[in-house]
Amino acid sequence: MEELFSNPFFVIAFLWSLIWKEVALWKAARNSQKGWFVALFVINTLGILPIIYIFLVSKKFEKNI
Repeated sequence: MEELFSNPFFVIAFLWSLIWKEVALWKAARNSQKGWFVALFVINTLGILPIIYIFLVSKKFEKNI
């Protein structure tokens, strides 16, 4: 396990994926989209699904606060 965290590529990929996932989960929760929240939480392939959600889907449903 220690070998994974000593690999800079792994660390960068992990952080990249984590950041996009966090933002997408936050936006899905704020927009009350339970289906997207579950999908984003369970299915996360290198941040592709969260990026699609953030830039294509969430903007259509954002609430004006």
